[in-house]
Amino acid sequence: MGKRVIWIVLDSAGAGELPDADKYGDAGADTFGHILKTYPDAKFDNMSKLGLFDMDETSFKRPADSDIIGCYGKAKEMSNGKDTTTGHWEMIGLYTKIPFPIYPEGFPKEIMDEFVEKTGCKGVYGNKVASGTVIIKEYGDEHMETGYPIVYTSADSVFQIAASEEKVGLDKLYFMCETARKILQGKNNVGRVIARPFVKTENGYERTTNRRDYALNPDRDNVLVHLEENNVKTYAVGKIGDIFNNVGISEGVHTNGNTDGMNKTIEYMDRVDEGLIFTNLVDFDMKYGHRRDTEGYKNALEEFDLWLGEKLMPKLFDEDIVIINADHGCDPTFKGTDHTREYIPVMIYGKGLKKGYNLGVINSFADIGKTVEEYLIGKVVENSGSIGESFLNKIV
Repeated sequence: MGKRVIWIVLDSAGAGELPDADKYGDAGADTFGHILKTYPDAKFDNMSKLGLFDMDETSFKRPADSDIIGCYGKAKEMSNGKDTTTGHWEMIGLYTKIPFPIYPEGFPKEIMDEFVEKTGCKGVYGNKVASGTVIIKEYGDEHMETGYPIVYTSADSVFQIAASEEKVGLDKLYFMCETARKILQGKNNVGRVIARPFVKTENGYERTTNRRDYALNPDRDNVLVHLEENNVKTYAVGKIGDIFNNVGISEGVHTNGNTDGMNKTIEYMDRVDEGLIFTNLVDFDMKYGHRRDTEGYKNALEEFDLWLGEKLMPKLFDEDIVIINADHGCDPTFKGTDHTREYIPVMIYGKGLKKGYNLGVINSFADIGKTVEEYLIGKVVENSGSIGESFLNKIV
């Protein structure tokens, strides 16, 4: 039996504003802190045992717990951005110096004209910054008559296409997204094109779980490719495969939300005894952060915490390491509906690791990936252009 790392991303569960948050309009953002301020009795017992409440300089720090079994800290984002792609790419060693482009006034006419021509659509609705649920409500009835796709963006670098599964169909929606991805290159290389299918219900319109993300290809000098080149497999759960465009991914499975993502993580743990199981739990961000649903976010974190203690921890082998962190913030109490520029919490546990070790402030998300690389390969790959420094020697 070989070594395994179970790496879980709590999508958007930030740990307080970064020093440069004001440049992003995010001064004062604090995802975990504001959830706990709103719901001080929230039960995060298992994350507490891994060090959640003992991290340095957080608004939710509590008196030191002598029973901590994990290693813990909070990590800075070096890259310029606060989105899913930038955060995940930095985790595997890729520094984004120039932020992915954003379109606060909608996409330029030349992009939309090319999109209409190459997809065969006779028109589009939207082409503006909008909340996904709001814009579907706004244009849903017209869309059901014409079939014209609903295109929108946000403060993040995304080109989102919403369409009815009944009126347009998934195949055509995915085709439109693939076409948009080919168009959006060069200076218009948005981080992700996202398919947002929905269905009509008695109460209006509801998005389905058949979302797909179409990302750019990451530079191949990254942790996932290093693992692949050293015969270490990576199993992607949720949108992990989409985020990396399956570069360095051995096998993957899409999910229909947090609960399904947690279940599929356990299924991989039951099936594979070595390699990296890499999971993104998207509901924190998609369902609760962006929709500013603080209670829903708190409930989802409690569900994860209970699952962590009852389902995941009992299945860990002696050489397994579990890593839990976020990729950015999305404070549900904050203004607007977009991501927030924050530190991310980092919690690590393994039976062979130190207990209660405080990593302090970790210099980059990439240090997490380099630690994974060193543990699973047995060394950090030499002469690599990827960033990050392993902290494995500090926690073993």
